[in-house]
Parts: sequence; structure tokens; C-alpha cells
Amino acid sequence: MQYPAHGRYSIERQNNILLIDAQGPFNDVVTEQYHQDIMLITKKMSSNPWASLVSFKGNGVFTPDAEHNLIETTHYRVKNGMVAVAAVILDSAYADILQMQLQRIYQSCQIQFHFFSDTKNARKWLDSFIN
Repeated sequence: MQYPAHGRYSIERQNNILLIDAQGPFNDVVTEQYHQDIMLITKKMSSNPWASLVSFKGNGVFTPDAEHNLIETTHYRVKNGMVAVAAVILDSAYADILQMQLQRIYQSCQIQFHFFSDTKNARKWLDSFIN
């Protein structure tokens, strides 16, 4: 989905890994739609363990409402079989802020997570959780 004033994202399923590409800013408008889209795709994945590889591009960070919405979305994903999240932050002047926000989200949901600088190593790490 694309919401230029609110951020944009794409979601793609590759076997048991959910690939998410996101570019901010992220506010409650985009995260509410993201939650709806995640609900649809995770229903199809909940029969087996799966993981998420999330790539963040650019200088987007989360508003407080967006962060709250993402906690709810992450709880939903965990309840429906997600076992780990690999996050890749690219080309961001605010990578440290975004990483702190993501840590709060993932820790509050008690999900295994790790940050990477490239998707290749992130994918290897996720494969170790699933296989």
C-alpha cells in the first residue's frame, strides 16, 4: 500500500518468511491499514512457524500512536505463529531512534529479534529459527 504523506509499505510472502519493505513517516493512518493487511496474510501462515524480515528505508520513525498500533500488530503476528523478526534499517539519518522504537515493540511482545545492515544476513538468521 502507498500513502505518500503517511509512509508506504509492501508485504510479500515467500514460503515461511514474510518480507516487508517500509518507508516512513509512519503514523496511525498507515499502521492501521498495515494491521488490516497483516491480518489477512498471517491467517494463511498460522499453521506453521514463520518469521518476518522487515526492511526500513529512509528517515521514517514512528509517531507514538503508530508505535502503539505496531505493538498490537506484532502481538497478533506472534499469536499467529511468528517466531522471529529480522529488521534491516537502510539509508536512515534516524536509524538509532528507529532501532530504539523497534526494540520497545519487539521486547514488549517477547519475540526474538535482531538488527542487520543487509537482507542477506537477515535471511540466514531467520532461516535458522524456522529450520
